Amino acid sequence: MNPDFAVEIIRLMMMKAVSLASPILAIGMSVGLSVSVFQSVTSINEQTLSFVPKAMGIVSFLVMTTPWILRTMTEFTTGIIQLIPQVAN
Repeated sequence: MNPDFAVEIIRLMMMKAVSLASPILAIGMSVGLSVSVFQSVTSINEQTLSFVPKAMGIVSFLVMTTPWILRTMTEFTTGIIQLIPQVAN
């Protein structure tokens, strides 16, 4: 295995991790921003008001996108397993 091949595998892994994590982070940030705006407008400073909607938004998003996440991870893992013979050379 040459260094270019290892770097390419690591690059693919990092890109896949970013593509899987970014929608989840975006949902958390957008729900957090909307809750913060709501708290600022109504002058309510309750800690659970910021945590519970974020948690519910992320969990509901994960429930809806679990098939896509699993399919993406399975395809990536299959591709890496198919590259094992090239690693030995």
